[in-house]
Amino acid sequence: MIGIKSYGAYVPLHRLDRSEFFRAWGGIFGMSIPGEKAVANFDEDSVTMAVEAAIDCINGTDINEVDGLFFATTTSPYKDRLCSGIIAMVLDMRRDVRTMDVTGSLRAGTTAIVSAIDAIKAGTAANIMVTAADTILAAPAGDFEQAFGDGSAALLLGSDNVIASVEGSYSVTDEFAGMWRTSDDTFVRSWEDRMILDKGYSSIMPEVISGLMNKYGLTTKDFTKMVCDSPLDVRRHARLARELGFDESQVQDPMFMTVGNTGCALAMMMLVAALEEAKVGDKILFASYGNGADAFVLEVTPEIDKLGYRRGMKNHLASKKSLRNYETYLRWRRLVAIERALRPELGPTTIAGQWRDRKLILGLWGKKCQACGTPQIIQGATLGMGTPTRVCINCQAKDQFEGYRFSDKKAKIFTFTQDHLADTLDPPAVITTVDFEGGGRAIFDMTDRDPDEVSVEMPVEMTFRKLYYDAPRGIHNYFWKTRPVRC
Repeated sequence: MIGIKSYGAYVPLHRLDRSEFFRAWGGIFGMSIPGEKAVANFDEDSVTMAVEAAIDCINGTDINEVDGLFFATTTSPYKDRLCSGIIAMVLDMRRDVRTMDVTGSLRAGTTAIVSAIDAIKAGTAANIMVTAADTILAAPAGDFEQAFGDGSAALLLGSDNVIASVEGSYSVTDEFAGMWRTSDDTFVRSWEDRMILDKGYSSIMPEVISGLMNKYGLTTKDFTKMVCDSPLDVRRHARLARELGFDESQVQDPMFMTVGNTGCALAMMMLVAALEEAKVGDKILFASYGNGADAFVLEVTPEIDKLGYRRGMKNHLASKKSLRNYETYLRWRRLVAIERALRPELGPTTIAGQWRDRKLILGLWGKKCQACGTPQIIQGATLGMGTPTRVCINCQAKDQFEGYRFSDKKAKIFTFTQDHLADTLDPPAVITTVDFEGGGRAIFDMTDRDPDEVSVEMPVEMTFRKLYYDAPRGIHNYFWKTRPVRC
């Protein structure tokens, strides 16, 4: 029995009320859409959000049992670099793990799920994690800018201890260009909305859902929930369900008013929300749209009651902070030019150094002395310029170390400073020195924080973020930061 073994999700901490868009641009540019949307911080992208969802998903799972990692996105930070390889290194997966980036369509998430199911059926992998994340950028002053939100989800698929079995699937492909971006585009493009909805979503989704039910002899009454992503017009989502014969109580909330349309991650995020409320025996219709559509029949098993704590959608939705204004959003998305702080330029990224210290940079691996048991971390390597640790800082034993992972350890602030003159998109820069539970002290930037609330002894957790972008070399530099414990 192949199905979902675990799930995880991530919604950025910050939300922006859509009335802020109307305030900024006025009635000339249309009307304000109700609700709010999730906004990734300036140091987040599709890779960092996928890491968050994946960590949530593997909680309590042996990462060495995962044979594959498929990363779905339409907003990859790289065109010619395997981002699933970056994520696998962050998660400390086996070196022989199978990785794949899936992109080019808003249904990239379910395309990756189909591929994972086929690989498990073929026996080439026992367990595969599928992650999906998007940070789609729309031109200012339009409806898309209000509609698109940021987020991610992850599913662990396998053939044992599944919480929801995949009872069947059905797919259709249609070469319909309702929304698109070329390799040179910054903002998403689209055609006239009636054509997008009438000839696209409202035509293709009924075809795939009806095809699925006909293939397996099911009716709408057989399903507890219908989970399918919504277009930018949520009224079409409701009309689709109504025309197919689903009762309003069966339709999963598309989260448009609370998160926004999160691109290829939306359907999977909605599925996570449905699984959080699911009961044993529930049947779920799960579908995703984009240049065609994929649809699945899922049935919840007794294993769902054994799944441990997940932050998932419910806890992430409850944990939020409102952005002060639209101008902050423009600054974080780098849509306005601002005067840079008068500080020295950063040195060039050293590719050799990044490779040499990749376990520290991506996995936050330090060392533990085998003689006295003291964990320690040398941080010059965050820019690929570290000096290898050979002597224990406590007992001075030489070359007696074993690897020690800090990223999953709890910590407290030992001391901190706030720099109001630093070159940052979210001033002031907060730099923390933290003591890890179990030993070890290190210095990290702090993110997702309120400067007025930062204090000594404050509990923090580690989060994988962007440090900076080396534009001349086209390199996204990632590392770990601290943040207040979330959820």
